[in-house]
Amino acid sequence: MANNKARLNPEAFDAVVEGKQVRLYSLENKHGAEAHFINQGAKLVSLVVPTKTGGWADVVIGHDSTTDYLQSEEAYFGAICGRYANRIARGRFSLDAEEYTLAINNGPNALHGGLKGFNAVIWDAEQLAPNQLRLRYTSPDGEEGYPGELSVEVTYTLSDDNELCIDYKATTTRPTVLNLTNHAYFNLSGDGDASVHDHLLEINAQKYLPTDNTAIPYKEAEAVEGTPFDFRTPHTIGERIDTPVDQLLWARGYDHTFILDKPLGKLGFAARCSSPKTGIVMEVYTDQPGVQLYTGNWMSGNMRGKHDARYPARAALCLETQHFPDSPNRPDYPSTRLSPGETFRSTTVFAFQTKQ
Repeated sequence: MANNKARLNPEAFDAVVEGKQVRLYSLENKHGAEAHFINQGAKLVSLVVPTKTGGWADVVIGHDSTTDYLQSEEAYFGAICGRYANRIARGRFSLDAEEYTLAINNGPNALHGGLKGFNAVIWDAEQLAPNQLRLRYTSPDGEEGYPGELSVEVTYTLSDDNELCIDYKATTTRPTVLNLTNHAYFNLSGDGDASVHDHLLEINAQKYLPTDNTAIPYKEAEAVEGTPFDFRTPHTIGERIDTPVDQLLWARGYDHTFILDKPLGKLGFAARCSSPKTGIVMEVYTDQPGVQLYTGNWMSGNMRGKHDARYPARAALCLETQHFPDSPNRPDYPSTRLSPGETFRSTTVFAFQTKQ
């Protein structure tokens, strides 16, 4: 039974899926912060951090059983997305003069790796320490249309500084494209809180990528200045989200990539978000060139979340550190190519503290 601050019952996660064992893995640091994962989709189920009053809050929404994750309306809750996180236009790209065709699973486009992306497979898990978990998956050559056998490793570490560090590593047997992210849905007021409109958000970006009505970037990056996308100084999420402009109307809110103002490939500051209710401040650091802000615009409120919570639209936000959408078709974007003999490595850090 439950013996954790998240009130999760490990037995509810024990399941055999596609002949493989799924279970709950729990990390804890010396201050009592907790992170819980399942190896179905390498998903972050719960992240419990201190509040300004000395209590604890679970800042990640999700489900409290493997069965609910398998049946969820939100297939990407807390998951590792790949091979290609975000969208590839029309599910097609060319590499070394060869064209590849992917599954179409989001309007006319391919999203988050296809019909069965990394969010849906069973990873091999090994708990390395009380505060560290490593997950591995080998994607066969041709899976979901992508070339090359891809070996992926993701390591989650919950540091004693209340940081959730995610380290990615991958190699391939053939030239391929790769874009990995974690798709955690955060509500810093605590799981079950109805809205993130009151969250204060800052993003280290002077430009963002406007998209067409299928969420594919369709022109050059634009300056955020003078637009609802200007988070260079803190604004609440709800302040401008319903501005009647096409970019927000098409997506029902924010679902856009911000181009981070930092050297390419270097770990640097991406975003800061805070809740006035709990005083929890989350800072995001990454070596990726962009961060996708998604405000949970398509959540219905119908499915059962943890502890019978319901998650309506905008009850959470995602800050998905990654490369840009449709990069395999955009030579002007930073390359997502991975070749044999190379090792892809990337790090993202979600750091938590409190303020009064």
